[in-house]
Amino acid sequence: MIDERFLLAVAALGWGLSLSTYRLFARRNGWPMGSLQADLPAVPVVLGLAAFLAGLMFAAARGPDDGGWIILLFGVLLAVFWTGFLRVGSQISLFLAPIALSLLLLTWFSDFDKLLYWT
Repeated sequence: MIDERFLLAVAALGWGLSLSTYRLFARRNGWPMGSLQADLPAVPVVLGLAAFLAGLMFAAARGPDDGGWIILLFGVLLAVFWTGFLRVGSQISLFLAPIALSLLLLTWFSDFDKLLYWT
């Protein structure tokens, strides 16, 4: 069985961290930046921090016994891989981080199987 919320939390945390820190690494290493990150750097940082914090809050809500530390570890590893090895692939985080954020929040707050008043 696949835990989609686990995967979405890892994706939101990793892509959010990559998106919010890409400008720092791009300026230091001379990597190319998109026009949004070059002209309006606050927009990608805010989107990235929102996705990162949602993934972090989900990991904290799960707790260490149900994989919270693993979500944090895999999210940071995804961010390192996405930013460090893919470099320009980090630009697509502008699309992937908000999608992962919205899907994580949608699945997290819509636990229909745990609602007792439907029966």
